Order: sequence, then C-alpha cells, then structure tokens
Amino acid sequence: MEDLLEKLAEGKITVIEAKEELEKRLHGSNDANIDTGRMHRTGVPEVILAEGKSDGQVKSIMDDFLDRTGRAIVSRLEEGRADIIMEHILGRKEDLIVRYEPLPSFMVAHHQSMKIERTGGKVGIITAGTSDISVAMEAELMVHEMGCDTKTFYDVGVAGLHRIISPMKELNEWGADAIIVAAGREGALPTLVSGMTRIPIIGLPVSTGYGIHGKGETALFAMLQSCSPIAVVNIDAGFVAGAFSGKIANGNAAGRE
Repeated sequence: MEDLLEKLAEGKITVIEAKEELEKRLHGSNDANIDTGRMHRTGVPEVILAEGKSDGQVKSIMDDFLDRTGRAIVSRLEEGRADIIMEHILGRKEDLIVRYEPLPSFMVAHHQSMKIERTGGKVGIITAGTSDISVAMEAELMVHEMGCDTKTFYDVGVAGLHRIISPMKELNEWGADAIIVAAGREGALPTLVSGMTRIPIIGLPVSTGYGIHGKGETALFAMLQSCSPIAVVNIDAGFVAGAFSGKIANGNAAGRE
C-alpha cells in the first residue's frame, strides 16, 4: 500500500481513487478470491493455474483480473482449451492483446494501454537438452512479465562440455543478475554452471529421463546435493524459477539506479 500512500501524498491521485484501488487489491469479487495486490506487495504477479479448473472458472477468473488489474496470466493451459479461452477473451470487444505459447502452455492477456515497465533486470536461461525447453520457456515468460530481459541458450548439456563455454562467457559479459538452469536426467548442468560464475544459479529440474527415479526425481536429488551452491525449485516448476530469478534481478536492478 506504500505506493498508494505516496501517490496520495503527492497529489497524483484523489482519496476516492486511492480507496477504489485499495478495494481492488484487497478484496475478491467472486469465489476465486483473487489476489490483485500480489504484484505490488511481492513483486510477482498472481498466475492462474488452469490445471484442476473448468473452462468456465478460468474464464471467470481471467475476466476478474482483466477488469481489476488490466492483465491476466494463465499457466498449464492445454492447447485445445486455449482456443476456447481465447475466443471468450477476444469476445469481450475491448482493446485486448492475447498471446498464447503452446509449448509451455502459457497465456497472457492484457489491455493495449498496459505497458510492463522494463526494470533493467537481466536473467539468463540455459537448458541441458531440447526436451527441457518447454519448462524453461514458462520460466522465461514469467521473467518477462516481471519486467526483466533475458538471454536464452538451449541444448548445452554436460554430454558436450564445450557447448557451455560460449553461453557462460556471453552471460557474464552481459551482466546477468541470475541464471536459471533447466535439466532432466542426471541434472548435472546447474552444478557445473555454478562452478563457472559468481552469478546466482537457480536449478530447475525437469521431468525428462526414465528408469530408476525418472521423471525429474534424479535431477532434483542431484541438484539438492550440488557441491557448488545453487538454489533449487521443484520438478517442472518453471513459474517458481522465473519468479525467484525475477525477484533477484529486479532487486539488483533497483540497486543500480
């Protein structure tokens, strides 16, 4: 609420406008009870998880977000369902921009007048294999929605160590604030990357691989046991990796101002 109080004190908004904005942030308007103030409070926008929700529920919650914040973000929205949701959103007959990325199953809708302020935060994203791209893309989309810039490098896993040298050189020279490293199978790449840089590393285990403790479990265990310090999120948790790295990057960017 600090930003509202500052605007009110500076005369940029009226008491009535401040009250209306406060109502939007604190109180839900349907059974989903959405948290419209999360971006202001934590620096991370609330995201609608489509899994486990009906199409009607997703539509209703997106409508609420668009009406009250000007933006709606949806994760884990399968391509067949996305067509139905997009038709509904575009049918609102407003100046809306809707973007859907089928590989990470991620949708963003916002009013044309809404501009995401670029913060100056920088996040690098690396995948061990091509099969890890979909989860890494979910992380990248979250980072972008938080105002950060990204540099991405795919398929540079430890099976060919020479492939990681150029990306790491570029990310260090670029001045990345954090690096997300997505890997399945044995999950060794985040440890390797951490041993090559001072930049904070977020290990993102991916459910690629098979056999004993397959589907990301071995990758998760390996990252948790890393001999070089890294932070680790849950299996396929692209949203969490993106949000966490975005917080780091935006905090660093604020310190550079």
